[in-house]
Amino acid sequence: CGPMPIKLLLIDPQNDFCDLPGAALPVPGADADMRRLARFMSTVRREIADVIITLDSHASVGIERPPFWETGDGGPVAPFTVITERDVREGKFRPRDPALQTQVLDYLRALEQGGRYQLMVWPVHCVVGTWGHNLHEAVANEVASWEAHALRPAWRVLKGQNPMTEQYSAIRAEVPSESDPATQTNERLIARVRPNGGMLFVAGEAASHCVMATMEHLFEVFSPDECRKVVLLRDCMSPVTGFEDKAEAFFAQATARGVRVLTSEEAMTLI
Repeated sequence: CGPMPIKLLLIDPQNDFCDLPGAALPVPGADADMRRLARFMSTVRREIADVIITLDSHASVGIERPPFWETGDGGPVAPFTVITERDVREGKFRPRDPALQTQVLDYLRALEQGGRYQLMVWPVHCVVGTWGHNLHEAVANEVASWEAHALRPAWRVLKGQNPMTEQYSAIRAEVPSESDPATQTNERLIARVRPNGGMLFVAGEAASHCVMATMEHLFEVFSPDECRKVVLLRDCMSPVTGFEDKAEAFFAQATARGVRVLTSEEAMTLI
């Protein structure tokens, strides 16, 4: 009987989320997280059966980006502004393209009824084709080493390409669009990351947002036994500043489901 096969799910391990010079949306501690992740991958490379990587993937203009919006008097909207349906109805903010007003109001209503998020205007980040969209260098090198060992590619999943809906979770957008399958539940991804007879190890950025959102959707469809086969690499993910409590609540919720929350060093003892 050989070692238990493991799958590795890397959620948005991209330059723009790392505290590196030039990063658009740096998460404090993320560079060190990714270096620990790279060491973990190097150590357990031969035991990794599959690597799945999600990539936040945007254009420069979208509903959660400053260039999309203006204030009621035509001024710019700063990053980290929260915009509600009521704000738009009262004229505090508006889309720079007036033709999108009705669609925006419908979106904000659906988003707020969903109860998970309000619209946050983030700095422009993870634009496809830019340095910020790329994998952190240490992680990219280890992914390449695993691919050379396994003689097959890691599976890269792009998310967030529809400019009219936010998508924290790799499983589906916050408000899926009936006309865009890419925003709807990614059943292929769910099937690929199921632990099956092994274990699923999870790392990435940020613990408070895209990691949490993706895993919450997976926990909804994983059986209790599958949840017990999930390991969150706690020292390979960090929260966005100001959202530390959200990350801690996520870890507590995961633990209550039987998920293990371990450091990468602790996790190596399971393999």
